[in-house]
Amino acid sequence: MSFLTRLSNGWQISMNSFKVLKENKQLIIFPLLSGISMIFVMGSFFAVMLGISGWDVDRIEDHNDWVYIGLTLLYYLVNYFVVVFFNVALTHCTRLYFHGEEVTISKGIEYSLSRIGAIFSWALFAATVGTLLKYLQDNAGWIGKIIIGILGIAWSVTTFFVVPVIAYENLGPLGAFKRSASLMKNKWGESAGATFSFSIIQFLAIIIISLPLLALGAAIHILVGIALALLSAFLIMAVLSAAQTIFISAIYHNINGDPVQHFNDQFVDNLFVHKS
Repeated sequence: MSFLTRLSNGWQISMNSFKVLKENKQLIIFPLLSGISMIFVMGSFFAVMLGISGWDVDRIEDHNDWVYIGLTLLYYLVNYFVVVFFNVALTHCTRLYFHGEEVTISKGIEYSLSRIGAIFSWALFAATVGTLLKYLQDNAGWIGKIIIGILGIAWSVTTFFVVPVIAYENLGPLGAFKRSASLMKNKWGESAGATFSFSIIQFLAIIIISLPLLALGAAIHILVGIALALLSAFLIMAVLSAAQTIFISAIYHNINGDPVQHFNDQFVDNLFVHKS
């Protein structure tokens, strides 16, 4: 199958994800909460780093390597935990919708709480990998940085199905990683046309919506323009994040032979080309 055909199929499945989100607008709450939490976490860690640096921005990185590694690990751990927690909640709500059951925010949160151990274990595993890659990248030459960057992309591809695996399969972090990699490689190949489609949609939405808001707001005051642009970009990314999580959930259920509403099985089957 040609790249353009895969892209076309990915685009159509992306649109189907938006149909699900349109019928369950409350699902946007999960990525919004995730994004707000991450901003709070980022601000908190920056304040801590600034505090132990004597409130001198220029000295933030002047710390013992082990202190830096420890704080980086903790930062990644909290961020991964927050993201996966809300994504598991969204994934479960998507599953409820696919099964024709009532979808509520509380049901999603309750389900994530029931999987809190698995979520934390994965967050710790992912944070460890992320910290290691970050440390190696910071201390590598330009060739090393390229290699680490490629490894980071490979990590993103192989963990494509991790959230639904964590949500519904009783596997540890390494088992979840292997299971996700197996689903991507053995069943569906290594193409990610739909993810590319989401990126294109996000880029176009920011160009069409955020930039005009920046210009309009700047006519009042530059800070107003920046605020409007950032707020609109945040909302756009939240919508795209919700739609992509719905898409991943749909693909996962399709792999397991569970029909899903709004998704044509032939499009799903053609999205990822199985490698012979």
